Amino acid sequence: MENKAPIVYGLVLAGGKSTRMGADKGWLTYHKVPQQEYLYTLLGEVCDQVYLSVRKEQQQDIPEGFKTIVDNDEHRGPFNGILSAHTQHPDVAWLVLACDLPLIDKNALRQLMDNRDPNKKATSFGTCETGLPEPLVAIWEPTGLEEAKAYLKTAESSCPRKFLIHSDIALVHPEKDEVLYNANSLEEYEFAKSKLQTHGS
Repeated sequence: MENKAPIVYGLVLAGGKSTRMGADKGWLTYHKVPQQEYLYTLLGEVCDQVYLSVRKEQQQDIPEGFKTIVDNDEHRGPFNGILSAHTQHPDVAWLVLACDLPLIDKNALRQLMDNRDPNKKATSFGTCETGLPEPLVAIWEPTGLEEAKAYLKTAESSCPRKFLIHSDIALVHPEKDEVLYNANSLEEYEFAKSKLQTHGS
C-alpha cells in the first residue's frame, strides 16, 4: 500500500527584522489588511492549518485568532522559523511564504499544491528567468526538513536556497514570474502597490 502524503500546513514567515524596508514587512498593506494577515488568509484556502512564524517579542502584537509559532532561535535566517515550525509539527509538510510577496495569489498557491511531489524533499517555485528554487515560496516535506537540520550542523551557509539547489526537489514555474516578486525596499513596495492597482486588486 502506498504511503499517504503528509498533510500540508501553511507558514507565514513574519519574524524577519525588515532592515532594508525600514518597517515591518508583515504590517505593510497591499490588500487593505496587513500583509501577514493577507497571506495567512490566503494559505487558509489551500492548507489544513496556518501559522504565523514570529519572534518572541512580536507575539503581543498579533491580533486574536491567529495561530503563531515562536522562533526557537536555534538557526540563522529563514531556517529559524521553518525549523521551529517543523519541531512543533514534525510530521506535516509546510507551505512556506515569506512576508515580502505582495503579488502572490491563490491561483499560484493552487498551482504549487497541484504540482506537489511528496516523494521529493520539497516542491518549490522558481522563476522561468533564473530557474532557481525560491525556498520561501515552497512546500517543504518532513524528510526535507530533517535533512536540512542535519545539513545545518556542518554547512558554512544557512541559506535555504543553497540547500534546495543541492537537494532532490520538484521545481515548478509559475504561470507568471511576477507572483514571486520580492518587495524589500520602499521603492519596491511602491512598485508593487502600483502594479496591484493596475490589476485592480
